[in-house]
Amino acid sequence: MSSKLDLLNSKKAEALMGGGEKRIESQHGKGKLTARERVELLMDEGSFEEIGMLAQHRSGNFGLERQKFLGDGVITGFGKVNGRLVYVFAQDFTVFGGSLAEIHAKKIVRIMDLSLQNGAPLIGLNDSGGARIQEGVVSLGGYADIFFKNTIASGVVPQISAIMGPCAGGAVYSPALTDFIYMVQDSSFMFVTGPNVVKTVTHEEVTSEELGGASTHSEKSGVAHFSVANDLACINDIKKLLQYVPQNCEEESPQYAYEATDEICLDLNSIIPENPNTPYDMKEVINHLVDKDSFYEVQDAYAENIVCGFAFLGGKSIGVVANQPAFLAGVLDNNASNKAGRFVRFCDSFNIPLLVLEDVPGFLPGTDQEWGGIIKNGAKLLYAFCEATVPRITVITRKAY
Repeated sequence: MSSKLDLLNSKKAEALMGGGEKRIESQHGKGKLTARERVELLMDEGSFEEIGMLAQHRSGNFGLERQKFLGDGVITGFGKVNGRLVYVFAQDFTVFGGSLAEIHAKKIVRIMDLSLQNGAPLIGLNDSGGARIQEGVVSLGGYADIFFKNTIASGVVPQISAIMGPCAGGAVYSPALTDFIYMVQDSSFMFVTGPNVVKTVTHEEVTSEELGGASTHSEKSGVAHFSVANDLACINDIKKLLQYVPQNCEEESPQYAYEATDEICLDLNSIIPENPNTPYDMKEVINHLVDKDSFYEVQDAYAENIVCGFAFLGGKSIGVVANQPAFLAGVLDNNASNKAGRFVRFCDSFNIPLLVLEDVPGFLPGTDQEWGGIIKNGAKLLYAFCEATVPRITVITRKAY
């Protein structure tokens, strides 16, 4: 019996080393943490229970039978974050570049199933070069299984994705199906096709950062909801986001202890200018209305003419949607409509009440907007508000045209 336990312990020790010391050093050299380090930082100490630690691929194609790593390039399991149950998977770039294949995908799907069955948030720490081409069509089949589970979990449990390395091809679509995407500056990328393919097909010269870096997706495309400085900041921000969302669609929005005071905020009397054409910062209004330092903005660098984010009001988690007169006079356009519509739908799915602050001159006119589908996109925002069943309070701060 002791020999079997020794074998098990040696296998576990081997699994903990991922792709080996050299590849771990290479990961650190790029300013990135390993998958295990990320999981350890995310989960409460001693709470993580790993599933599938010793799983291996079963492919014999292209010499893969001579390259086997325990865990097959992804760490999966469950544990607690700030005392709350969550399910997590973390792709390990030190093993086959974090590439997705049959067993790798099955491990992720298993965690997604458990997340749904137990009604707990799902967190994906993505660091993958895409499909493992040596395994061919089963790799693509693995993506299909994950995409399907993403859609089934949508609106049932919160799904959070962190892009912590290069994600290309099929690897970008699962995060796009989740509720929120974090990207790490200078070390994470998302693109369907990389710079070399773009150059071959369209003859465009573009860097990975320009094509799909954190700044590109947080400012231009709106794909990323949050852009953070490094892996540690990313993990801490995920923990922060979890404070605002319930475990699943059956629970109410989180409520924390709150001490009421008789304080009157006189500053609100002077924020809005007397001149109706003078801009002001709606974020000042938000920060004076909600609990101190509780506003957590979503997509702060994208479609800045509308502000979306979470906050606490009397200790209760709420969603805030507000026009921003300081940017494009707070006008509604295609990007703002899509941004706010998606945020409202998330809040409605997870029973998070909405505070709406309006100061809007209407929809932005022009051929760019009409050709870009402002009628369709504007309707999405209207639909989101109309179908929402959560409590909604609207305050018109100056005008609503």
